[in-house]
Amino acid sequence: MARGKSQWDFGELFPPEATRRVFSVAELTGTIRRLLERDIGTVWVTGEVTNLRVQSSGHAYFTLKDAAAQLSCVLFRGEAVQHREALCDGQKLVLQGQVTVYEPRGQYQLRVTAIELQGVGALQQAFERLKARLQAEGLFAAERKRPIPSYPEAVGVVTSPTGAALRDVLHVVRRRFAGLRLVLAPCRVQGEGAAAEIAAAVGLLNEWSAAQPPGRGLDLILVTRGGGSLEDLWAFNEEEVARAIYRSALPVLSAVGHEIDFTISDFVADARAATPSAAAEIITDGPYRSREFVREARVDLCRLVRQAVERELARVDQLVRRLGRLHPRRWLQDRMQRIDDLQAGLARAARQGWRRHETAWQTLRQRLAAARPAAALVRRRERVQDLARRLREPLRHGIRSRATMVAALEARLRLLSPANVLARGYSITMDAATGRVIRDAAAVQRGQRLRTRLKSGEIHSRVEE
Repeated sequence: MARGKSQWDFGELFPPEATRRVFSVAELTGTIRRLLERDIGTVWVTGEVTNLRVQSSGHAYFTLKDAAAQLSCVLFRGEAVQHREALCDGQKLVLQGQVTVYEPRGQYQLRVTAIELQGVGALQQAFERLKARLQAEGLFAAERKRPIPSYPEAVGVVTSPTGAALRDVLHVVRRRFAGLRLVLAPCRVQGEGAAAEIAAAVGLLNEWSAAQPPGRGLDLILVTRGGGSLEDLWAFNEEEVARAIYRSALPVLSAVGHEIDFTISDFVADARAATPSAAAEIITDGPYRSREFVREARVDLCRLVRQAVERELARVDQLVRRLGRLHPRRWLQDRMQRIDDLQAGLARAARQGWRRHETAWQTLRQRLAAARPAAALVRRRERVQDLARRLREPLRHGIRSRATMVAALEARLRLLSPANVLARGYSITMDAATGRVIRDAAAVQRGQRLRTRLKSGEIHSRVEE
């Protein structure tokens, strides 16, 4: 028996259909845009430029692609960006920008704010050739690489005595392990002859370490320099430097350039560090970590302060992003991009219309040229004139030759009085050229001119069927 409903049974007050959130396309796209800008924000990305299009407004639109994917990019005219001239199809670049969404098309894109070169030139090709050859010889083999000592006491450093790399290494060593002994083998790190000096410095440190008493030699060698262009770092891509590192009896740590830079010395060395500072941290990592138990309070305090700073930085960064989204320049840039998009669509439609009309015009011109009505009309006029001339000649001749005959027969015809027959509704059909009376339809031919005589007057005709 079904339970009766009481006065308090109202049913489901908020059914799912009444509480679901329905987005408009603009709301959903705006939400995605805010999520991308908040959670991803500014990034570095590398790839190959393709489909570059520079509008008359000065804004550049292009695609950054690799073997697996592609990314739409836009570089606005007002952005103060170095190496803007490097934008060309096929150029490999490293770009910094903010991931966002261009709402009118619902397309996510990268708003470029910085450009770094990564072109494949002659030096890059030489680098790849040498890398492939040395790899084939086994200089990069993982099984020959030696571990970096965890607690080194003396480290040989191959670098320029006046460069920033040495200052960075000294700064990190003093901060993390001041008791570490550093033995410097000074050399040039760029320019002509630098590769020979680097190779000689590696060999000199090996000889010096072997000549020291037991326990006083070097534990490893650090080959380092600061960042620069491919040309600046080229000394570390020379074969003699790679051979010297390969022959070294001591483990070699290579730290050349910045994090994105790779040289031949990095591949041959027993280990690679992203920067000179990172190399110093690797070398001092063991002693530095061994002291952590006496610094727990300090570490915890630093961690808490860092977390607080990071929270505040995140809050400031969020406010900056909100300000960037609400800034009038952002609105203006979106409108400028929309104008560029509409201008490109209008130009594309105009080109398509022009091509369509041009194709139709060409077709009509070809048909007119093939038909050539003027030439056909001239030929037909000449044909008619020739036929008329040929037709008049025999007629005149026949008329003259038969004029006498007609006169002779006129008397005889008058006697037979054919006019009396014609008066009764009969007619006489004759060949217009010969005057011969036509008595049988089979006796005429198509195109033959005929003359039919009635009671009053004559009818001239031509046989069609």
